[in-house]
Amino acid sequence: MKAVIRTFFKILRIILGPLLLLWEMLTRPQGIARQPAAQEKVDRECRDLVLYQYRTCPFCMKVRREMDRLSLNIETLDAQHAGTNRDDLVRAGGQAKVPCLKITDQAGNSQWLYESARIIEYLRGRFATA
Repeated sequence: MKAVIRTFFKILRIILGPLLLLWEMLTRPQGIARQPAAQEKVDRECRDLVLYQYRTCPFCMKVRREMDRLSLNIETLDAQHAGTNRDDLVRAGGQAKVPCLKITDQAGNSQWLYESARIIEYLRGRFATA
């Protein structure tokens, strides 16, 4: 029974995944227009951020939409399948849960922020007025 349920959800992801990605592409929000110097400053600050995500995860899509709306160039790493990205997320972040925003400070210390609503709140608080 467990195998049947897994197979059902795998087929569902295969069918719905591309449709979700197409919807995301077609409904991408217009980004904030900043002065070049201000955008350069934001881009420098974004170098210390990394979003661990799954491409077709609705919560990850929600965070990516907010990144687009705020014109943020944050690196995204796919952590869905076994590999280096997923291993780093579990080892350092503590959970194989996405979305997860890795925030690295000037001293090189990292903070791992989970939950799409908390990530969006953080991004808005830090970049909405930049």
